[in-house]
Amino acid sequence: MAQLEFDGCKTLELAREYGTPLYVVSEAMIRQRLQTLNRDFMKKYPGSLALFASKALLTLDICKIVASEGLGLDVVTGGELYTAIKAGFPMERVYFHGNNKSEEELIMALDHRVGRIVVDNQYELELLNELAIQRGMRAPIMFRITPGVDSHTHKHITTGQIDSKFGMPLHTESKQVFMGAAMTMEGIDCWGFHFHVGSQLHTNESHRKATEILLNLVKEVKQDYGFETRELNLGGGYGVRYNENDDPKPLHYFTDALMADVEKLCGNLGLQMPKIVIEPGRWVVAEAGITLYTLGAKKVIPGVRTYISVDGGMPDNPRPSLYDARYEAVVANRPDDPANELVTIAGKCCETGDILIKDISLQAPKPGDILAVYTTGAYNHSMASNYNRLPRPAMVLVNKGTHRLSVRRETYEDLLAREVLG
Repeated sequence: MAQLEFDGCKTLELAREYGTPLYVVSEAMIRQRLQTLNRDFMKKYPGSLALFASKALLTLDICKIVASEGLGLDVVTGGELYTAIKAGFPMERVYFHGNNKSEEELIMALDHRVGRIVVDNQYELELLNELAIQRGMRAPIMFRITPGVDSHTHKHITTGQIDSKFGMPLHTESKQVFMGAAMTMEGIDCWGFHFHVGSQLHTNESHRKATEILLNLVKEVKQDYGFETRELNLGGGYGVRYNENDDPKPLHYFTDALMADVEKLCGNLGLQMPKIVIEPGRWVVAEAGITLYTLGAKKVIPGVRTYISVDGGMPDNPRPSLYDARYEAVVANRPDDPANELVTIAGKCCETGDILIKDISLQAPKPGDILAVYTTGAYNHSMASNYNRLPRPAMVLVNKGTHRLSVRRETYEDLLAREVLG
């Protein structure tokens, strides 16, 4: 009987051995993307650096894979930084982002000497300066700015607009109290600037607009403060294919255009060419992952809709509820059969909005079938929760026909492990 295979592994065998729901992640596909970043960006433009945005998918295994391919790591919390530390990731290649880093997190970053701390606001800048002085060191920072561009994506994943919780808006007062102050701080070593315009983008328009705005800022701060920018981080957000409506572009569509723009603008503005950093996350891991579910109850509402439920839902994939994300899927035990039955895939949580895929044509799905949902490598495992006391799924790494457990499935006992009964 034909069955779906993923990176050389039979999905039904994976479901039987490890249970469902199950995250299945291809190490080979992740390495292929990381090697593309190395070849088409870092080696093509010597001195540049690509970071993996770890919020997309972070485990000890992922840290080791990224480190072995020579890339850096973008972290945004103490927990992500701690994972990198435990995995032995080279700290000089770690960049620490975040809009509200705690004192404890900043101390961890300083004590482990991360490569850069991307400063989001004046409060953080002043606190970081104090902590660095206490340690007799200078914190290597970059300023996060909001360039004020519209990325034309879902409002919850747009980050470059003026009204944003991230970064510093580019008006005179902000530049004076933020950048101007930093230039004279004893514990601060300024390197440059960072922006991120949004996620799941299929054109380079907003990146290029933001880059032009950023280079003009670099010119201004050189004139106003004599500051020579050494490094620019142009973010990530490169789109991937979730469904037939997506039009993903190759990496070089973004990077070649941005590098050409930076070189031209630096020449026109009389600036030295800075080190360029990018930080894709979703682009690296999204399509390298699938999720396997076991189908359960099937409910036919005549003339309205047919629901078929899976043994997971919102807790293992909140993106449909958060972002109206649309996925493609297949019945893994009959992938070659005609997909001629229109159904809606429902999760098992006690929420009307717990719908994984609305109105999808599948291969006559029935209880007991295994459903494979594509492109779940990014923001599924990392955003998973225990809502309705559902244990989080296991994650399996597959690689050209081999497979092994990377993250074990939670147990009911795990759900109570932190509780203290009075």
